[in-house]
Amino acid sequence: MSRDEGRREGSLEAPTRHPIAWRSSEFWDRDALNTELERVFDICHGCRRCVNLCESFPTLFDLVDESDTMEVDGVAKEDYKQVVDQCYLCDLCYMTKCPYVPPHEWNVDFPHLMLRAKAVNFRERGASFRDRTLTSTDRVGRLASIPVVDVTVNALNRNAGFRKALEWGFGVHRDARVPSYHSRTLRKRVKSLARGELARGEIAAEAAGRTTGKVALYVTCYGNYNSPDLGEDFYRVFQHNGIHIELVPKEACCGMPKLELGDLDAVDRARSVNIPVLSRLVDAGYDLIAPVPSCVLMYKQELPLMYPEDAEVAKVRDAFFDPFEYLFLRHREGLLKTDFKTGLGDVGYHVACHQRVQNIGMKTRDVLALIPETKVHPQERCSGHDGTYAVKLETHAKAVKIGRPVARKLDQLEPAHFASDCPMAATHIADLAEKVEIPEHPMALLRKAYGL
Repeated sequence: MSRDEGRREGSLEAPTRHPIAWRSSEFWDRDALNTELERVFDICHGCRRCVNLCESFPTLFDLVDESDTMEVDGVAKEDYKQVVDQCYLCDLCYMTKCPYVPPHEWNVDFPHLMLRAKAVNFRERGASFRDRTLTSTDRVGRLASIPVVDVTVNALNRNAGFRKALEWGFGVHRDARVPSYHSRTLRKRVKSLARGELARGEIAAEAAGRTTGKVALYVTCYGNYNSPDLGEDFYRVFQHNGIHIELVPKEACCGMPKLELGDLDAVDRARSVNIPVLSRLVDAGYDLIAPVPSCVLMYKQELPLMYPEDAEVAKVRDAFFDPFEYLFLRHREGLLKTDFKTGLGDVGYHVACHQRVQNIGMKTRDVLALIPETKVHPQERCSGHDGTYAVKLETHAKAVKIGRPVARKLDQLEPAHFASDCPMAATHIADLAEKVEIPEHPMALLRKAYGL
């Protein structure tokens, strides 16, 4: 079949993912990787539907168009890395644009091919001190949240002189918004709250549909160290709806930052810490939720594809929910309270990429839309943040370019509230927008509507 014939016969079936064969020798073979990169790049060059999604595709097409042959065979193999470095595994090309994903015979999975290339590059060349540090979210969070240290770190990150020095010496762009750190972490706050005003005693969990009515909150690095107020929002909303909620007793980073770096051995180490704990919770009757979509996706998709034969990974996958997916499932069973006290008006809502690719629909929008005098305006474009992509010196400007259309839409809307399930994306977009000051998490908005 020719490339043109294949384009006309793009698959109309639902996309499916193949396991990531990262423990096979062929996965790590550089020649085999380059052969597959050339094959897929040739298909992308002939299609070009994804040109507006991220910088990987314009980079590829420029390399092709500027080559001697103006085809992929004219691009030097060592230049393939330029394309790989622009991919931050948002998965949108796979889920929303590409007509050649499996089960199409061309079997194009661009994000996971980029993951393979990142992994091979990491194993052969390692990574910079900056990239290793930025993706070591547990370690950085523990150090930066030490009392007094957190105040110092936050003050330095707001200091223009320090930020210039940080850009010069460390490669973090001076204009990039970096998260604040808190010595009163989410774990510390929830532990205190559970003993005090939020102590409700044992809530009798009422199972309904796929839900048990009993959830364990996987805090996440960002939720614990950078956005600890989220814990109280989750506790109040879930308890108000008769759902027993408590923290996962012990956890490490989900591994998504290291996955995006290509450090699959670090991902494996994180799995070995987290999966046994989460599996035991599932055995004890808990459903699992997390406040950041990337962490949910890690357990719903990436780890199951890396460990397709692991029964414990599969068990955790089947029990993991996006928090608003969970609340909407309870609503369908008549168990979500709608005793809202306050309308929210116009809500500008950014749909996070790693939530979109979970294939659950806009459940955050659907829950917020239950609130009277509230209109939710979804924005389904990538923010360009990716956790590290927007803060690195060499990619910050590109992240701004990707996120600016969402910011412009918000400025046109002038909403009463702006929210995204991804706190990092929300902060990045709010920083670009002129008429949005404080981004909010949808769970905080729901709590506000309940008057809790």
